[in-house]
Amino acid sequence: MEQTNYHLFDFMDFDPALNADEVLWKAWAPSCVQERDGDIVITLPYQRQLHQEDMAPDSGAARLCFDLVLRAYEPGILRLFTTMAGDPMAECDEMLQMDAALRREPLHYAGGEVRTAAGALRARIELQEPRLDPWSELLPAPQPAPRISFYPDGDEAKGIALSDDHFSPPRYDALPLGFVSDAAQTRLERATLSFRCAPGECFAGTGERFRKMDLSGQSFRLKNQDGQGVNNRRAYKNIPFYLSSRLYGAFFHTADPCKLSLADHSTRSVQFLCERATLDVFLIGGATPEAILRGYRMLTGFPQMPPLWSFGIWMSRMSYFSADEVEEICARLRAEHYPCDVIHLDTGWFRTDWLCEWKFNSERFPDPEGFVQRLRREGFRVSLWQLPYVAQGAEQLEEAREHRYIAPLRHAPASSGGSNFSALDYAGTIDFTNPEAERWYKYSLLKPLLEMGVACIKTDFGENIHMDADYLGMAPERLANLYPLLYQRAAYEVTREVTGEGIVWARAAWAGCQRYPLHWGGDSASSWDGLAGSLKGGLHLGLSGFAFWSHDVPGFHSVPDFMNSPLDPEVYVRWTQFGVFSSHMRYHGTCKREPWHYPQIAPLVRRWWQLRYRLLPYILAQAGACCRSGYPMIRALLFEHPADRVCWHIDDEYYFGADFLVCPVMNAQRRRDIYLPEGEWVDFFTGESWSGGRWYSGVEVPLERMPVFVHPGARIPVYPDAVDCTDRMDLRRIAEIVVDGNFKGIEL
Repeated sequence: MEQTNYHLFDFMDFDPALNADEVLWKAWAPSCVQERDGDIVITLPYQRQLHQEDMAPDSGAARLCFDLVLRAYEPGILRLFTTMAGDPMAECDEMLQMDAALRREPLHYAGGEVRTAAGALRARIELQEPRLDPWSELLPAPQPAPRISFYPDGDEAKGIALSDDHFSPPRYDALPLGFVSDAAQTRLERATLSFRCAPGECFAGTGERFRKMDLSGQSFRLKNQDGQGVNNRRAYKNIPFYLSSRLYGAFFHTADPCKLSLADHSTRSVQFLCERATLDVFLIGGATPEAILRGYRMLTGFPQMPPLWSFGIWMSRMSYFSADEVEEICARLRAEHYPCDVIHLDTGWFRTDWLCEWKFNSERFPDPEGFVQRLRREGFRVSLWQLPYVAQGAEQLEEAREHRYIAPLRHAPASSGGSNFSALDYAGTIDFTNPEAERWYKYSLLKPLLEMGVACIKTDFGENIHMDADYLGMAPERLANLYPLLYQRAAYEVTREVTGEGIVWARAAWAGCQRYPLHWGGDSASSWDGLAGSLKGGLHLGLSGFAFWSHDVPGFHSVPDFMNSPLDPEVYVRWTQFGVFSSHMRYHGTCKREPWHYPQIAPLVRRWWQLRYRLLPYILAQAGACCRSGYPMIRALLFEHPADRVCWHIDDEYYFGADFLVCPVMNAQRRRDIYLPEGEWVDFFTGESWSGGRWYSGVEVPLERMPVFVHPGARIPVYPDAVDCTDRMDLRRIAEIVVDGNFKGIEL
């Protein structure tokens, strides 16, 4: 649709020609405020607006009233709930998994203020008329509006106020609360809510966003889709949560398609639009980003600790096609002492490439259990690719249709679905809203593979489902965003049940998916911009509640020929360095990924792999801390320095755990600008001292190094010996690197 630069059309999605059967309703000032079972219930009248571009009340239409409920939780969370669709105010569902430490905090109302029993302010409701100094009647008076400010953690210096944002009374740029109906008022939909934002306020989060660090001035449609790269507006992982530089977070508890404008349609407002007429918003306060993210995880679940071996190196490409090929690669990895823990088989382990049947090709993998067990004895776990669709021609198709394990399509299927590389026609999406379909997926499809020794299932795809299908428990429009959570949970649960270790390797996500690690960044280009875009996505995902995140080293697809252009060895090295200082590290892509195919850099790559294994004690300690807190493994600088305005704009540096400040090189010039926050810093590789609170421009970085800094006094636990895999490690034998006056840096 052509952009109009008017809120009604560009944000509220009204027909610019005003021909559609749709009517806007605007919230007016509260008509009643009362206490109810520890909640505060604010009754808001909504006035119908004339069906025209300039807003004006339809005085002939009766107002409709709906309650806005305020509910408080300790520590520092205030919930705003209103529904025009009759939805319940749930305390637990697929997304909400409230931590036992969260406690309802009864609220009391007096004199326009909402406070706890201890006297902490949670909201202020202004009921008096705004002060005026009348002198002209040239324009109509503004419509009444709810003037309410919220203080989730009681900090009165950072109130979050509803926004009644307008130029003149007819020309609105944001609504404090509103919704849309048809003219007959039989269908209520598209609810909106807006908060005021401050000049210079910055925002981050919203999922795996391949954008600059500060998201202000941008709008996002929160609807998952195949990202097809890491340099565009599409996203595999949309999370309805943002973090503000004013130190609060907002979680919009919904899986419905929705829209978020962060000081875009108006620089004075943050605006949210949900396609369903229900708004359920958790405002999360805190003195630090970590406290805010911890509050978000207390609502939606904490990440679980992945197994030790998963932090080792994963080797893959798209794809290995036989047991002989895989065993030859594994033998060479061991013979040449490239440490590695996981071999991943992508699309080539089936009877036909991309024809997902959850069974090994009997000719190319004649003894799959023996194959898996032989690799296991050599210290290799096996990971297997699959997807949540049943293909035309798949062995399980008739069974899936007969028992409704896949959602029945309403029309004949299109000629292609689910794959960018094949003409296979997927006949349907596994219906995880059907408990029988979930059991079938877990115990008929995955369990036999796990019982033979497979360690991990790659839960690929899931961003898209068949929309022209009848799912048992939910309309497809409401299921689409939630689907990755149901899909990944099923795979995670059966993996943990059979193997004792909970893990998946997943691409799509929605709120709550952080409970089922881990996720990777999708199909990046093997290029400098692919590297930069991947890091941006990982930083924003870490600010959206996810602790563990990975990426395809050295990028997934070739450039310019998607499948066949050779890799740039320098990109390979620089991406390897980034991978070493990432939560998890997997090589994967459309052509050869094994380092010996690039002999000019292979010895250097081996040394970086060995460093990865040396750092595993540190990585494990930091991962454990991330599972109990609001920390991600890869942290944007703003996470540690929220008061440093520079850090809200840096998306090419990050903290890896608590101690390492990492500055990847993402160009062929072997130099980069470096920003060091306040404090004293030490180069981890040279031992050189650097002063913080300033930029260093054009720093030369030879290919064998990457700028990595630690503070003086840091103590880094490391493994003292070179090993080929984590099975060869004895974690009782941990050494320590002490960054003191004698520290001269480490050697690769």
